[in-house]
Amino acid sequence: MSDSVNSSVQDAWYTYKGFQDDVILSSSVQLSRNLANFPFPSKLRERDGTRVLSIVFDAFNKLDDSELYQAISVTNLDSLGSTILKERGIFGSASEKDINVENAGVILRTDGYVSCTVNIVDHVRISSFSSGFDIDSVLKKSQGVDSQLQNYIQFAASYDFGYLTSSVMEAGSGLKLTLRSHLPSLSMLGCIKDISEEMFKDGIICSAPFGSGDINTSLGSYYDFSLLNCQNGSEFDQTATIVSIGKRLVEKERSARKECMSLYPSEIRNKLFRALAVARSSLFISVRESIDMIHSVKWGLDLNIIKGISDSELHALLYRIQEGHLGYVLKNGNFTFEEDIKNSTKKIERLRALILQESFEDIEIAL
Repeated sequence: MSDSVNSSVQDAWYTYKGFQDDVILSSSVQLSRNLANFPFPSKLRERDGTRVLSIVFDAFNKLDDSELYQAISVTNLDSLGSTILKERGIFGSASEKDINVENAGVILRTDGYVSCTVNIVDHVRISSFSSGFDIDSVLKKSQGVDSQLQNYIQFAASYDFGYLTSSVMEAGSGLKLTLRSHLPSLSMLGCIKDISEEMFKDGIICSAPFGSGDINTSLGSYYDFSLLNCQNGSEFDQTATIVSIGKRLVEKERSARKECMSLYPSEIRNKLFRALAVARSSLFISVRESIDMIHSVKWGLDLNIIKGISDSELHALLYRIQEGHLGYVLKNGNFTFEEDIKNSTKKIERLRALILQESFEDIEIAL
């Protein structure tokens, strides 16, 4: 295993087409585990934290496919590397206070589909990602790593409570399943609040991945649906619940598209055409502006108003326009900008505009 994050930055699981990715952009799984006989990360002494890090890194070195993994101590990550890992969802919901850089680590698989954090919220958090509606695949990947690790690590568990985690809500299976969706038609019809309340009754929480996190102010009509409690039923039951939710979301959004096109055709076209016009003519574009543009274009594509771009290309753009990713591209590329663009912020906004313009270049109004 190497100590470099650079090759992992170039991996792009999100560039591939996924099943039903017109509605479900991606599926992810997180398995939380803690080592027996050690306090949770927030209570670890430095000596114990270093020991946990060493035990987990050593266990990954013993896996059947250990050559596919890279181990990185967070102390060796610069701010750009940390930002990229946050944008990729590898740090999950961890905040700055959850990461003691002296004891924390990250393990990345070179294909980008699997990652593991060490001493961040829990001792071990194994995550897997995939484009589209593909819960079975991501669950299989995470469980495969978990199963191998248990040959070398004793995880804390109880007969009554299952796996023990730093959060009571995640104890039990330690399993967090998440579907990221794009629901612009349901948003326009004002259905998101009712859907969120309905899902909550089934043990699912809805959040907004872009913006403040509040579903009422979601940026771009993107929503995450995740299991709220890991103690409700077996892993099979929890998986069946999130799969059922995904199927309902796909059905509801596709049905809502027809209603929106019947009620608001001019408003929808205006939103799409304005987004394309601004994207094609702007010299600088912010993250917030770009997310809204990508959302508008994707909605136009899914309503068959435009052609010349795919859902998977638009999904990838959500990662390509992020600050960390663009900072990495600037750092490792050779770009020539206008003379008056001197600071890095403006260079990133300029590069973001150029990427969107190139991506939207072949878009045409569908006949």
